[in-house]
Amino acid sequence: MVEIRGLSPDDWEIWRILRLAALAEAPYAFRSQIADWQEENDREDRWRNRLSIPGSYNLVAVIDDQPVGMASGVPASNDSDAELISMWVAPTARGRGVGDILVQEVERWARNTGARTLRLDVSEGNRAASDLYQRNGFDYTGEQGDWMADGLRRERVMAKQLQPRSQTRS
Repeated sequence: MVEIRGLSPDDWEIWRILRLAALAEAPYAFRSQIADWQEENDREDRWRNRLSIPGSYNLVAVIDDQPVGMASGVPASNDSDAELISMWVAPTARGRGVGDILVQEVERWARNTGARTLRLDVSEGNRAASDLYQRNGFDYTGEQGDWMADGLRRERVMAKQLQPRSQTRS
């Protein structure tokens, strides 16, 4: 059974372990690279700050008392959107619904904050992630996201409408 746990800045060590595992296992999937979080950048205050983004909702998925996945919801730059970031599931837990549960939990959080749209960026060519997001109702917006660290690929923006937009009556 998958258990979802919310994290506070005091849980930085759990987040650190998962994030470093994610960046090592799937460097193609993230704009950040493992080197960005190692050596002099591997500091408790930096990990705590990542979990202290104002208004953020940081989660881990746990199976048999082992953290196996992570995701965050963060407010977007406008008041009507939220973003799903830092999504990852360990290879040993893939195919067990962990990704779906994490996405749905961040979606629930976003709805509760009043967001009308949940957005995310997925790296070009990351078919497994794209399939997960499409299965959960996300569509490509046609927008290009940031460049990946390799400078060759860009992220693609996906979004899901959470609440119907108000209709103008004539």
